[in-house]
Amino acid sequence: WKLGERCIAGIDIDTGKWVRPVCDSLYPEDGKVPESVRLINGKEPQLLDILEIPLADTGNNFGFESENLSVLQGAWRLIGRALPYELNKFCLETQYILHNSIRKVRPSYLQSLPQENRQTLQLIKSSKFSVTRVGDKWKGNITISNGQSLNNLTITDPFLVAQLDTGYKPPDICFITVSLSMPWSPPDDQEEEKPCWKLIAGCIPDLFPEIDQEMTRVGWSVEQGRNFIEIRFGSGKISRRQLTLEELQQFLEHLKRLDVMESSNYDDDF
Repeated sequence: WKLGERCIAGIDIDTGKWVRPVCDSLYPEDGKVPESVRLINGKEPQLLDILEIPLADTGNNFGFESENLSVLQGAWRLIGRALPYELNKFCLETQYILHNSIRKVRPSYLQSLPQENRQTLQLIKSSKFSVTRVGDKWKGNITISNGQSLNNLTITDPFLVAQLDTGYKPPDICFITVSLSMPWSPPDDQEEEKPCWKLIAGCIPDLFPEIDQEMTRVGWSVEQGRNFIEIRFGSGKISRRQLTLEELQQFLEHLKRLDVMESSNYDDDF
């Protein structure tokens, strides 16, 4: 969400770099993307959608962002769906999540960096993830593999919020997009410079660990798992790495419904 509209961002699958389409001619103050521009056949873009968007080579960086490209006239097209396993190669292992160990970054700090280092979007893989309701907002608490933690981050992913409102509990291990907000501070804040706040802008569960646990519980071998995938999902699929998020969810739910059988081992390549 961004002030009643949406902020859209994604990773260029050719370069591996983040791109944030901005409607800076319509909204020169923040570049938010209105429904009239972003809807595809009347539907909102979804996480893992592969989109073709007419973009300029440059865009308004609002003084501190490096990823922005201006949206040009023309329809947006959905050309495919990414697989969850593919996200691993885009997860960036750094000492800090977006520049420091706290929840905010000053624009002046970003401006002190070379343009290419003014990172305002990062895909990370959590080792622990929990959520809490604070007033009318959901907040997230993230820990990553190096032990760094960020707590009380506002969740702006509308799809995750809708799930949380129905009682959904995300797993510890998730692919999470952390983004920086536009500069903002509460009215009673005395800071001279409005900071950019770290937000949870997207969350996709990594279901592999849960599938591992369930396969161990019911005693399935790798071969049994591959046979199930081939029969249930077809299309030459024999590995969970080839499954969409929806198919992984179906596989996990099937395993959860099975009775416990004799345990057997399986390898990490399945």
